[in-house]
Amino acid sequence: MYESGATLTHVYFPTTALVSLLYVMEDGASAEIAVVGNEGIVGISLFMGGGSTPSRAVVQSAGEGLRLDAKTLKTESDRNGPVLHLLLRYTQALITQMAQTAVCNRHHTLDQQLCRWLLLSLDRLEGNELAMTQELIANMLGVRREGVTEAALKLQHAGLIRYARGHITVLDRAGLEKRTCECYAVVKKEYDRLLPEKLAT
Repeated sequence: MYESGATLTHVYFPTTALVSLLYVMEDGASAEIAVVGNEGIVGISLFMGGGSTPSRAVVQSAGEGLRLDAKTLKTESDRNGPVLHLLLRYTQALITQMAQTAVCNRHHTLDQQLCRWLLLSLDRLEGNELAMTQELIANMLGVRREGVTEAALKLQHAGLIRYARGHITVLDRAGLEKRTCECYAVVKKEYDRLLPEKLAT
């Protein structure tokens, strides 16, 4: 959707797609810093005043979304009304997700990271299935594919997921929540607090 350092011309509101915000190193290695779906917006630097960002946005799971040009967004955010307040609440929730991802990647096992990642992705999509290869998951988590294969097999043997030909079906969401680290709950609680279904303006 955009590359690192590019001037952004639009913001995107995924409705059925899932978008990864990635940081790409000079050697080409990358790691996901956040995931955006039907709860959010891609391109927050446009209303934060930056115009560009060092991260990259890649569609992780195909779907649909809405697009709004930068000028319209700026006009609306300059009104300092409910739209800006909602965007700022979302940005705070997104920052929490980014910070928690950094902590999780440093301190928790790959199994826990995979559970967190699956749960965050499911929260942003409808249904219980993800179209995702192990190679893509490895790139998102910044780990080797063999590690993801091993972690996915553990979850499959525990009856929590079914993985076949690039499709992951979550069979036991409650079991995944028990197996993940505290990071998922921290992020979910902050999104629920800042972006409840019915917001008072």
